[in-house]
Amino acid sequence: MSEAIDTQQAFWNRWNASTREKEVGEVSQEQRDVIISWLESLGRTDLKIIEVGCGAGWLCEHLTRFGQVTATDLSHEVIARTAARLPEVRFIPGDFMALDVGSGYDVAISLEVLAHVADQPAFLAKIADLLKPGGCLMLATQNKPVLQMNDIPAAAPGQIRRWTDRHELSQLLAGRFNVQKMFSLTPFYNRGLLRYVNAPKVRRIAQSIGLGGVHRAMRRAQEKAWLGWTIMVMANVRG
Repeated sequence: MSEAIDTQQAFWNRWNASTREKEVGEVSQEQRDVIISWLESLGRTDLKIIEVGCGAGWLCEHLTRFGQVTATDLSHEVIARTAARLPEVRFIPGDFMALDVGSGYDVAISLEVLAHVADQPAFLAKIADLLKPGGCLMLATQNKPVLQMNDIPAAAPGQIRRWTDRHELSQLLAGRFNVQKMFSLTPFYNRGLLRYVNAPKVRRIAQSIGLGGVHRAMRRAQEKAWLGWTIMVMANVRG
């Protein structure tokens, strides 16, 4: 394992232990809900699924009702704890680009991983190679323009950060995938006017005075304007 990968592994072990093993925030919850709705739309319970970059495995437990689940992440310490909790999932720790995780998958899922890999085209190409012809990629990644409108701490040692906008993401996918759906999700801001518009407290007040529908419509309008934190993609690999 190279020094760079060692440094990345140490960072993600710390990050997952301090963050994702403790809670799953609104951004991730809404990503999960979209992924589950997409899986339900396939109408199958015999899928062969791989989650690339599963972190603490918080999504894996929701995937098992759809079929056989394999999950991989660089965070080997976190994976060991998660594997003990979810024995029905096959966990493979290590650097995804160097791992043999099999092939012939119906679905590949990857949430907020693309921005943290060194070679994004190679990462997506490997996922494409894992899928059956016509197999489905369900991906969530950070929306660069929105993150640039937030106050984000500087990247820590071992934390690769290469956000994409929707145009860059489309170009990355174009070589191997046919995009079926792409949209932004979850307006989230920690500065500026939109910070107050989207604050949970404002949402609760709107609901309490009968304006919950208006507030939801405001959030949907932001998402349609590509002002969501996440870009969600559903795409099929070309055979």
